[in-house]
Amino acid sequence: MATVVTRRASDYEITVDGVHAGLSAFQERSGTVVFTHTEIDDAFEGKGIGSQLARAALDDVRQRGLSVVPLCPFIKEWIGRHPDYADLVKQDS
Repeated sequence: MATVVTRRASDYEITVDGVHAGLSAFQERSGTVVFTHTEIDDAFEGKGIGSQLARAALDDVRQRGLSVVPLCPFIKEWIGRHPDYADLVKQDS
């Protein structure tokens, strides 16, 4: 099972063997990526696709030197379970 995550204009899309499997929508604002919604297609639920998507998206944010506002419950909970990504979360000034 080959997965690919691609950053597009307003979301990260994950495909499995070339088939759309889900996305994580975001808005980028002055150095911050605001994750608003994540969805995984029913056919791919329970296979770790959401985790692969979250990790790839957050790794991309880190590589680009940006911070995160996790409004999306899935991304927020995922970061909570992976404290090595907590440093990406934008702190209130």
